[in-house]
Amino acid sequence: MRKTTSLAPKSKRPLKASSKVPAKAAGARQSITISTKATLPKELQLSIYDLMIKSRVLEERLIKVYKTGDAYFWIGGAGEEAFGVPLGLLTHKGHGPEYDYLHLHYRATPTMIALGMPMIDSLRLMMNRVTDPSTGGRNFCNHYCFPQWNVVPVTSPIEVQYGMAIGTAVAQRRRWYTAGGKTPASGKKSISIVSGGDAGSAEGDFASSLIWASRPGFELPMLITVQNNKWGISTSYDTQHGEKNVADRGKAFGIRTAIVNGNDPIETYLALQTEIDYIRKTGKPVLAEFHLSRIYGHSSATGANREPDVCPIELFEKKLVDQKWIKPHETKELWKRYDEESREAAEQVRKEPVPTRESIWDNIYVGSENADWRKF
Repeated sequence: MRKTTSLAPKSKRPLKASSKVPAKAAGARQSITISTKATLPKELQLSIYDLMIKSRVLEERLIKVYKTGDAYFWIGGAGEEAFGVPLGLLTHKGHGPEYDYLHLHYRATPTMIALGMPMIDSLRLMMNRVTDPSTGGRNFCNHYCFPQWNVVPVTSPIEVQYGMAIGTAVAQRRRWYTAGGKTPASGKKSISIVSGGDAGSAEGDFASSLIWASRPGFELPMLITVQNNKWGISTSYDTQHGEKNVADRGKAFGIRTAIVNGNDPIETYLALQTEIDYIRKTGKPVLAEFHLSRIYGHSSATGANREPDVCPIELFEKKLVDQKWIKPHETKELWKRYDEESREAAEQVRKEPVPTRESIWDNIYVGSENADWRKF
């Protein structure tokens, strides 16, 4: 597969917002407000734009793979790039409790791309190839698992990740946030990040995460996020929720809340940066709600056709072009390059083997145990 170029910056130094977001008082319950003057460096904005395009092109390639009969099912994060990319960039990536844990749902491709996942690994999962690093080709698309980055296995049961995130947050609290807790060798206290949809917030696991995260004196370092695209499959948000915002539910637990325009990558980056810094400093949770789009419907079960929703990439692209930070022909070339990369990756994956019948018993139990009843 030929190497492609990118607008992403080559420098690995951390990039900070050029304008500070007004800080909230510890334990504040109101939503945050991002200053209209707050912005990000040009280099960082172009990097975010690059990654947003890469993620969208990958999702559209996954849909094409499904529609040509090379996969069984698609569900993904098209429309969530302005949220998912900043989240991936702000995550303290690594393995073990010194680093952030990610408990994601099945619309997390933008976050995975920002973390550094190659396109081809997502296609391997989509096409059920044995080379798939997440599941060995034995799960749905977008059900990622990257232990080296603390990406906990994405599950098909809706929103159980909200309950699972409690466990890693407890472990982190015991290590770094108790009285006299030391600073990790990495120099940055770790947190647990959990994401899910607005419809999934009706599940008991979501309520449990609010309860466990907010116990007085035992608060947990959790960033609890809800990506609100106003739909649960084909059910409208407005017919199901009595509260104005899902984040309002955090107020009853004394949890700091944020409501953010998830279609604006600059506002999202600054909001996430503010909330993550707050959690690292205090060890207390935040419930953040991001209003965003669902570009290709719920999944392939509803056709996976383009819907007339607000596209965050189109909005951001227009802004960058208007600022003359990127030229129109450069944007077209970037889309073209990633499309070619995804096409070549799909062609390679088609030639790779599928799991064998016997391998279904592999990796069921840890260590020397095996779930094959024939060998008991």
